[in-house]
Amino acid sequence: MASALSGSATAAPSVAGHPSAVSAATSRAVSDVTSRVIPVPGSVTAGGGAYRITAATRISVDGGSASALQIGEYAAGLLRPATGYPLPVGERVPGAARLADPQGIVLALGATDARLGDEGYRLRTTPASVLISARTPAGLFHGVQTLRQLLPAAVDAPAPVAGVAWTVPSADISDAPRYAYRGAMLDAARHFLTVAQVERYIDQLALYKINMLHLHLTDDQGWRIAVGSWPLLAAYGGSTEVGGGPGGSYTQDDYREIVRYAASRFLTVVPEIDGPGHTNAALASYAELGCDGVAPPLYTGTAVGFSSLCVPRPRTYDFLSDVIREVVALTPGPYVHIGGDEARSTTQADYVTFTDKVQQIVSSHGKTVIGWHQIDTAHPVPGALAQYWGTAGNETQVVAAARAGTQVIMSPANKAYLDMQYDAATPLGLHWAGYVEVEDSYAWDPATFIKGMPAAGIRGVEAPLWTETLKTSAQLEYMAFPRLPGIAEIGWSPAATHDWNAYRVRLAAQAPRWAALGITFHHSPQVNWPTT
Repeated sequence: MASALSGSATAAPSVAGHPSAVSAATSRAVSDVTSRVIPVPGSVTAGGGAYRITAATRISVDGGSASALQIGEYAAGLLRPATGYPLPVGERVPGAARLADPQGIVLALGATDARLGDEGYRLRTTPASVLISARTPAGLFHGVQTLRQLLPAAVDAPAPVAGVAWTVPSADISDAPRYAYRGAMLDAARHFLTVAQVERYIDQLALYKINMLHLHLTDDQGWRIAVGSWPLLAAYGGSTEVGGGPGGSYTQDDYREIVRYAASRFLTVVPEIDGPGHTNAALASYAELGCDGVAPPLYTGTAVGFSSLCVPRPRTYDFLSDVIREVVALTPGPYVHIGGDEARSTTQADYVTFTDKVQQIVSSHGKTVIGWHQIDTAHPVPGALAQYWGTAGNETQVVAAARAGTQVIMSPANKAYLDMQYDAATPLGLHWAGYVEVEDSYAWDPATFIKGMPAAGIRGVEAPLWTETLKTSAQLEYMAFPRLPGIAEIGWSPAATHDWNAYRVRLAAQAPRWAALGITFHHSPQVNWPTT
């Protein structure tokens, strides 16, 4: 859904670099904010003055919310290491005039501006305070991420940094997302990723206001989540990975920890149980799931399209019912992803039968179905979402399904797939969808990429990161950065603010922050990176 703030007359023309009849103070505010913050906020005007964090600064939470207190502690945890300041967190005294004279950093729930929606915030500065207000805890958290980016990049250093003025520039920001669904996908199936690796990526996503973490948990090369009623899935099906490494899987407690950690950063986990294809790990674990009753060997290559569950066999749906029941019990979020791509060993008739049955299983648990956009060739249930991963933008069936109510998550592979190589010299990744440089990943619009797509048909965007060639966090980061922030901005910021020439300058300014965070990134020649 489009943000009501996306039509802001003050920010959009200034951000995009066009003439704007605004005051010099607002021009400075726009410049100070937009040069530092990704995704660029929807509305920026002059604040009441810059605020400097000192050893005396306190973080105060207004409104008595436990969630707000937790966000306050999170903010303090971000700011303490580099500043060296104690930054105590406490609750302000409630009252009708409680925000009349804010002091320090103040986090306030209960904003009345309906335009902020479920995730928006307002951030206002004076020489005495930074006041972040929001209607919801998620909005408050996103406001903290903006505060973080407004401060010098050294604030993300892990130890005290001397000689830095921790100053927040003067600004009055009102901001809310363009789309409600702003996701990133991690493929833990091709190469197993530890809980620590996933949580590190979650922290990086939170910085850019991503709110959905899609976990690809099952594929030909590995089954990565324990299912108590089918124990061999993880014990045997998870015992290898691409290249023949040891693989691994998440215990149910591991998965709960990922869900908990993601929720603490206001990300919703979307588990994917792929089928009917991409199922060799399951077939190798249980021969009864294949029509020939013969378990194939474990697979450590990277080919696709050769496996299929046995669609006519009732036992297949006993299996899926058990798996989905257990995964749903661990997943508080509203979505379950059923896969559905590259089912080349399944007839179209069987594909439709399978997809329709699995959707009913998911729906019976009160969850919303997501599937790769091939589910549009079946009969999407009401409310289902199709994740588009094509490259042409001429898929009439996706448009027809959207017009009938099946909204689309946009992940065009030649724009949003973070595992695509930047160029022919990129040492990691693939290029079946083409080479995707930083400009390619930023200079597109989800609303117009598919010809004829109704604007209301787009639920949001997602940046998938497949791991056929990736295993370490440094490798994941090299492919995600610097492209991930651009996808985040496309999903959050008003379309009128999207301008490559302005963005590439703002993107370059993120490099010192990534250095402070220890993030490995690709030094694209399309961006003039700082030399120090």
